Amino acid sequence: MTDPGRPFDLRRARRAVALAFATQGLVFISLTTRLPDFADRWDLTEVHLSLLLLMIVLLAGAGSVVAEVLARRRPSAVVLRCGLALVALALPVVTTAPVLPVFVAGLAAYGVGLGLVDASSNMQAVAVEHRYGRPVLPSFHGAWTAGGLGGASLTLAAGDLPLGWAGVLAVAPLAVLAAPFVGRDEAAAAGEVDVPWRPLLLVGLGMVLFYMVDSAAATWGPTYLDTTVRAPDDLVALATFPYLLSSLVVRLAGDRLVARHGAVPVLRVGAVVAAVALAVVAGAPSWGVAVAGFTLLGAGVSVIAPLSFSAAARIAGGDPVRVDAVIARFNQFNYLGALLGAVLTGLVGAGNLRIGFVVPMVLVLAMVPLARAFAPAGAVTGPGSLRS
Repeated sequence: MTDPGRPFDLRRARRAVALAFATQGLVFISLTTRLPDFADRWDLTEVHLSLLLLMIVLLAGAGSVVAEVLARRRPSAVVLRCGLALVALALPVVTTAPVLPVFVAGLAAYGVGLGLVDASSNMQAVAVEHRYGRPVLPSFHGAWTAGGLGGASLTLAAGDLPLGWAGVLAVAPLAVLAAPFVGRDEAAAAGEVDVPWRPLLLVGLGMVLFYMVDSAAATWGPTYLDTTVRAPDDLVALATFPYLLSSLVVRLAGDRLVARHGAVPVLRVGAVVAAVALAVVAGAPSWGVAVAGFTLLGAGVSVIAPLSFSAAARIAGGDPVRVDAVIARFNQFNYLGALLGAVLTGLVGAGNLRIGFVVPMVLVLAMVPLARAFAPAGAVTGPGSLRS
């Protein structure tokens, strides 16, 4: 069932949800690739940035909790539109703030909107995947990556323009508000939903590992190129652009890769590739080598998040209200990972960001044993198995 008054069209709904993912990626990467500019404008140190990122992460977690509460009473399409509207309002405040407190307030509003959109867009993606009956979540996250590439490209192209120009990106979430998202039958009554935390925990740890790596790269990559390996000022977004490009390629192929080989081997190979890539980044003698490391990193970790949400939805069962509640709760692992990646990397690497990138390099290898938890019930996951 789609939104009231519209006939159900699965392909239109899939495009609408993909557009929401792309918009989220566009805005998020546009902001993170401009962190060096924000730091210069407000005279922020790496510790200050880490504390602001901590605030955003905590408020995004709160937004995800709000999304869970709202989704018990309203379709996730309504929650998604609320989040997009809040992001659209916050973006020009962040980019044009006349004083630091207004800037911080704008970031706070963006954090809540980020959590609402993260949770509800994945609720929508899971609903579409359920209707297709096959893996499609990697391509949705590929749409996020495509939007992120757009954001990185805009930063590269408009690096000499004033920060205020980035506020025009608010038109993107506003334009998506009327998209034909997936609705749901409202037969289930609102109330307490039993979330199966025990089977979700191992899959959730995989989510933590992905967002730990992803946030470290997206948040500190441009700063690393700027301050540690001394890339030209107008090229610091190259920490993000090739990372997203390689991630996009693998995510667009991810539906077929997982269908053919299974989740477990795909995840294990990706974890090893990611650890090697982070070693290249941490030891890079020049900014060109660091960019190569970020590029390889994007390919290694790209499918962890979509496969995590697919596994969580499978564990939740078939009831739409229960699935939405589980996805919103499960999304909290996202922000724990962001804390480890964005905040811990910045704090550990406050004196030397090379040391900061060693943290995700070591921890991402935990994905090798954790990958078994992503296999469907009854699947063979031994060393000799091609399929999960």
